[in-house]
Amino acid sequence: MDLTSAQRAYLRGLANGIDTILQIGKDGIGENLIKQANDALEARELIKGRVLDNNIDYDARTAAAELAKATRSEVVQVIGTKFILYRETHAKPKEKRIQLPKKSKRSIKK
Repeated sequence: MDLTSAQRAYLRGLANGIDTILQIGKDGIGENLIKQANDALEARELIKGRVLDNNIDYDARTAAAELAKATRSEVVQVIGTKFILYRETHAKPKEKRIQLPKKSKRSIKK
């Protein structure tokens, strides 16, 4: 699922109010971190993570991309050492999920 720029902007706005719940430290990205991220994405759909200073293997962009691939999620934004991931949950009823703006079909005029 590819997010449009409008959907990314909407998710960035929602992420302003959430706390960082995922931290990548000196151990890097392992099974436990991936499980924690999967559980958090299933419960919240939108999570914020951070790469700690003691991690020499990853920068935020690389860590976010690798974690997104491992959790089948989308990278919404990376700024400095923080990143935001999104994945639609199937555990919640449809009306309680994050409602993304619809993708618009632009008509081409000649």
